Amino acid sequence: MNSSTRRDFLQRVSAATGATLLSRRITHAQNATSHVVPPAQKPDYTLRIQNRLIEVAKGKLLSTTTYNGQFPGPLLRFREEERVVVDIHNDTDVPEQLHWHGQKVPTDVDGAAEEGTPFVPAHGMRRISFVPQPAGLRFYHTHTRAGGDLNRGQYTGQVGPVYIEPRSNPGGYDQEVFLTLKEFEPWISRGGDMDQHFLAGAPVAELKGHGETEMQNSVREGHEHGFEVNYRTFTINGRMLGHADPIRVTTGQRVLFHVLNGSATELRSLALPGHTFLLIALDGNPLPKPMRVPLLWLGTAERISAVVEMKNPGVWILGDTGDDDRRHGMGIVVEYAGHSGKPEWISPKPFKWNYAHFGNSGSSMARPDEVFEMTFAKNNAALDGFNQWTINGVAYPNTQMMAEPKFHLKEGKRYRIRMKNASDDIHPIHLHRHSFELTRIAGEPTSGVMKDVVMLGGYQEAEIDFVADNPGMTLFHCHQQLHMDFGFMTLFNYV
Repeated sequence: MNSSTRRDFLQRVSAATGATLLSRRITHAQNATSHVVPPAQKPDYTLRIQNRLIEVAKGKLLSTTTYNGQFPGPLLRFREEERVVVDIHNDTDVPEQLHWHGQKVPTDVDGAAEEGTPFVPAHGMRRISFVPQPAGLRFYHTHTRAGGDLNRGQYTGQVGPVYIEPRSNPGGYDQEVFLTLKEFEPWISRGGDMDQHFLAGAPVAELKGHGETEMQNSVREGHEHGFEVNYRTFTINGRMLGHADPIRVTTGQRVLFHVLNGSATELRSLALPGHTFLLIALDGNPLPKPMRVPLLWLGTAERISAVVEMKNPGVWILGDTGDDDRRHGMGIVVEYAGHSGKPEWISPKPFKWNYAHFGNSGSSMARPDEVFEMTFAKNNAALDGFNQWTINGVAYPNTQMMAEPKFHLKEGKRYRIRMKNASDDIHPIHLHRHSFELTRIAGEPTSGVMKDVVMLGGYQEAEIDFVADNPGMTLFHCHQQLHMDFGFMTLFNYV
């Protein structure tokens, strides 16, 4: 596809998406846990969706869509199970959704049109109310489809952290630092192989054979690899490495880092030379046994809470292990009191990221009432150069918001999703409005690790269990924006 044809196609995708959002009238049943707020009541928080310039480095300004004119959006601190009122104003020209990622909320506030959440209209507002839960690190972000329009969805700056204070917080740290990792200035390229050297587990021969055969057939038919998204600018908390105030620490401090991967499409790593991370929570949920690791890996939308003991004085770079990404901004300086000079970076030794090691050994004692089998596959370059993604051979329709649910739940039952990845891509799999327990990952049984996003390696398998305890339409999708927009979604409903 030449540049002119590609540009025309992207414009058509953007226009079609906008027309669908503007014209689609979504009806929804009010969930019993939703709450009508008197207009005169003062909101606890106000968020404004605005197009603004942000300064990612001295003299380097970028135009993007933000919350309250900043990136990341303001940190929202809620108290567990204490109802809040939030006013969401949309100052842009297109309808928007604001998704409360990782929270157990009703469908009318979750922020997903596929579930029936009303849009925040262009130049309009919505007032919502909900009970924040569960405790821990969550976040909020746009949940609109971007398609080929890289000025929409999570390609923009619509990402902000949420911390839900637990009823009982034992502390155990001296300083708390929130970090949001994000890339800007996206551009489209032809795809290649995704590096997944860091994930534990080997490919399943049957899945790899099928996926490789499909790709070879596509290439023989004259197709190039499908489009992917790359970036020119990388930031932590909206600033490129060397252009933000350092994180200032003192020797002996215990610093609690809350790390959010706010990317639209990228996996991220993070290391601090001369230090280790004590993992205490994944996706905001406490681990059954805290574990010390030399570096962190986060799929799109994953969060990690980890304590670092500051016992190696100096000036260091806390940054991505990928040299190119770090040099283009994905890092921040950590400076000990009494020390100055050029920040130092030392590449860490390779480390296999294995979710199973963060949980209890062996299988969960709980048994599912029903098992759903899912196979994820890629149709290379099938949609005008973009890959099409399917679940059990079915792509979510790109012409409508609410589709026919493919999986049906009964409240109170426990369900297992047995996932098979017949593609060579890593997929960060997300389930809305519920948390799930990892029960098998890369062939290894485990239990006790509760999450709402999990990276499924290329040609690998995994199993997750969840309890149907939040009635209403529930979206299940890959959190990689390019995958979600081109078919990688499905719906559960309660019957």
